Amino acid sequence: MSRRPTALVTGASRGIGRGIALALAGDGFDVVVNYASNVDAAAEVRAEVAALGGTAHLVRADISSADDRQRLVDEAYYAFGRLDLLVNNAGVSPSVRADILDAEPESFDRVIGINLKGPYFLTQLVARRMITALDGAPPDAPRPKIVVVSSISAYTASTNRGDYCIAKAGLAMMVALFAARLAEHGINVYEVRPGIVETDMTAGVREKYDELILERGITPIRRWGRPDDVGRAVLAIARDLLPFSTGQVLDVDGGFHLRTL
Repeated sequence: MSRRPTALVTGASRGIGRGIALALAGDGFDVVVNYASNVDAAAEVRAEVAALGGTAHLVRADISSADDRQRLVDEAYYAFGRLDLLVNNAGVSPSVRADILDAEPESFDRVIGINLKGPYFLTQLVARRMITALDGAPPDAPRPKIVVVSSISAYTASTNRGDYCIAKAGLAMMVALFAARLAEHGINVYEVRPGIVETDMTAGVREKYDELILERGITPIRRWGRPDDVGRAVLAIARDLLPFSTGQVLDVDGGFHLRTL
């Protein structure tokens, strides 16, 4: 069993997931780096984690698949013998941005499967293992934690990607449900809600958001978010700096949620 705390971060090979994995590694965590297809990017993260003094175990898995979810959890515990933190980060954008009057069910099923169903049942699997690991633990023993990375799309309507918005709104309720269910075991659950962050997913709309952020001031803090901004929020949870909070939303959005006039 690893002597260091261990985190499983889904979708950790790029973007926000990579930022989270590196923030945790820099603070003493070993990391299970889940990725869907880009093994080269995942290997780069492994090297970066090692440079920070940690160990990264790579697991290729599609979290929309029940078999892959089970294998991911099994490999995480086989590699490190423990999980102190689950970070549900993996997500995809719609294959095609389509008006909700024209959207096809194939895109809906894909987005819901990866962005909502996958985290829901992965959390179920990990929570069961966490509860078992706590059996017989002293009352003052450190408790594991669960983080769900959602989006401002949980409450911001984008009519050309309704499937994505519905998935993120579902994650918000998922956090509330698991927080209520797991509180008796001392397992706190948190939602980290990023705003507009520089990633591969937002690269195609760079010009649009440059105007909204820099010229129109859609966020009071007039800059793009960075993956390490989200990583620092997750790190605050990992450090147990919010012990009397569960089901809490941490907005990492430059103040977008303030809805200023």
